[in-house]
Amino acid sequence: MVCTFAALYKIKQYMIKKRLLTVLLMGGIIATGAYAQAEKGDSDDMTKKTHELNPVVVTGTGTHQRLKNTPSPVSVITANEIKRAGITDFQQALTMMVPSLSFRPNAMGSYLMMNGLSNKHVLILVNGRKVTGDITGNIDLNQIDMTRVKRIEVLNGAASSLYGSDAIGGVINIITNEPKDVVAFSSNSSYTRKNQFSQGLNLDIAQGKIGSYTSYKYDHSDGWQNSHLTEDGEDIIETIAPLSLGYSSNNFSQKFTYDATDQLSFYANGGYYNRGLERPVEREDITGGSKYNTTYEGYNWGAGAKYKLSKRNVIQFDYSGNNYASRYKYLIENSGYLPGQYALTKLQKFHDAELKGIFGFTTNSTTVFGADYRCEVLRRPDSDLDKSVYTASAYGQHEVKLWNHLTGVAGVRYDHHEQTGGRFTPKVAAMYNIGNFNVRATYAAGFRAPGIDELYYHMFKKTMGTRATISLGDENLDPERSNYYSINMEYRTSRFSASVTGYLNYVKNMVTSKSTKFDDLPEAEQNRLREEFPEIGDLSSTKNLSVKNYFNFEKATVKGFEVNLNGNLFPGFTLAGNYTYAYGRGLNEGGEWQNIERSIRHTATITGNYTHSWSDYTLNLNLNGRLQSKVYYPGDADGNAPGYGIWNLNTRHTFDGFRNFVIEPGIGIDNIFNKKDNRPLNKNFALYSPGRSVVISLALRLK
Repeated sequence: MVCTFAALYKIKQYMIKKRLLTVLLMGGIIATGAYAQAEKGDSDDMTKKTHELNPVVVTGTGTHQRLKNTPSPVSVITANEIKRAGITDFQQALTMMVPSLSFRPNAMGSYLMMNGLSNKHVLILVNGRKVTGDITGNIDLNQIDMTRVKRIEVLNGAASSLYGSDAIGGVINIITNEPKDVVAFSSNSSYTRKNQFSQGLNLDIAQGKIGSYTSYKYDHSDGWQNSHLTEDGEDIIETIAPLSLGYSSNNFSQKFTYDATDQLSFYANGGYYNRGLERPVEREDITGGSKYNTTYEGYNWGAGAKYKLSKRNVIQFDYSGNNYASRYKYLIENSGYLPGQYALTKLQKFHDAELKGIFGFTTNSTTVFGADYRCEVLRRPDSDLDKSVYTASAYGQHEVKLWNHLTGVAGVRYDHHEQTGGRFTPKVAAMYNIGNFNVRATYAAGFRAPGIDELYYHMFKKTMGTRATISLGDENLDPERSNYYSINMEYRTSRFSASVTGYLNYVKNMVTSKSTKFDDLPEAEQNRLREEFPEIGDLSSTKNLSVKNYFNFEKATVKGFEVNLNGNLFPGFTLAGNYTYAYGRGLNEGGEWQNIERSIRHTATITGNYTHSWSDYTLNLNLNGRLQSKVYYPGDADGNAPGYGIWNLNTRHTFDGFRNFVIEPGIGIDNIFNKKDNRPLNKNFALYSPGRSVVISLALRLK
């Protein structure tokens, strides 16, 4: 292993104490210092104080245009909104600001849902390149460094005509900041309850034709319990298993750019990531311990070039690669391994090469052509799995302004998947504009090929506590197909926007999993599994053993609507409210309609922000909340996860009166009303918060 976690832990303890002392000292300066300044005049540029309502976006059509002008509705979270809310985590940013998204963190990652569809139906990109590296099917979101985010674009609904497989439920595209003609350094630190500490460093050097962008981020958190009890069959017993696992992670990235001429530019990038979970050691006197910790390690690299034939005609090539490995680090002697030794459990490799051209053949139109080749590899020694699959694709899209008020988009993509064959996915969209009003209509087809794990898994896994799972793939799974329809109505000015979107998403052959208690299986099936998995004989009891099978829903339907309101109500004050209703149902193998697992019916997010400046001092106050109804787990013996409402308050203080740097200390409260789920551990949860927490932060930027 490249990194020794014991050494990192010692470094982390030193860093936490040092940063905490610094932030507390800065808090004292704020509380006791006389920093009275003359108030700025009314001539200040109000766009610096208020919410940006019309940013540039790229995800909807694959071309840059203003949010107001894109035929495909896109939600945007800007870097300023993230900073004002005091958010340092990608998952928290989406949870508190995008109601159509929800997360269920667990020991093996965070399970993402988007408008009733699972993470396997949502494509996550960074600058248009796919994020890979998952933990039992959940993309490892800790790989995403929030310190360099410029904006996050969220596209609801199918987008396979541009992005291919996986984009049935939507696309999340993280756009990073790469300033020009600048030498800049920034540091961002935060600390809160349970030793949750984050430290980010950025160094940007861009002069003339050459640019260098360096980032490093360190995160740490202790684990925690909200209850020391768990269910063991019908009994309630004590446990040391945490609700949320502790972890430490390091994330480093480097990108170089070179503008050879005004027309030709190049880039190359690379990164390294590791994360180590911290489980309690297995004990004989109490349940909940583990024989091992899990570590994750990833390398990524990429390169590309762009050639501008003219102002509106561009050809670009991009290549990206990723290696992502999961390993056990044993805490006690087990399975032939000594304490401290590592065992590879999963290795994923991903390669993607894309050639894309954007052309303005006429004044009122933009045409996109592209070809893409992807190769994925999955190796799991514990299930004798070593498989690869490729996808070759070609796509085209034409956007045209037909009249002064009407814009149309038509596109189609052909994907040939090695396992499931070829298919076309078309898209048609139109936008009618009159003054500040926009009306949009979209039809888009989507598809998703079954994952390598869903096709070939054959494995036994024991988790913390008394639970164990057998996972069985199915090589005869059919690819998923979808048809997505939406209508969007929007009113937008420079200070206010309101929109309503209604949608229908019909999915055929949805791949899902069903868990059945081992003891409920027919005796013949139990005997077959005992022969295939001798590990069953090592269990003290099979009452907490479940068998997970992958299968195709005959069909599934998700229908709903979303309401978004954003306004700059008066100078310095913005208010945003968003509500999503999603009704997701699937027809199971028994011919019965049931709620889609982990779907949520009602979700709302609310954000209020106030900013005011006095000469060289700026105060920012931010209140944000999320309210959601219960999370459905149909047929699960542990029942549904209850809904919750949670509110956070953050204050940020910017001191800009220094010659060479800007200081921004902050203090806030997460979970103001101390909401917690204190039920026994072997339940389905939606809220994982440890309770009310004070958050302190410090940002430093060199001018």
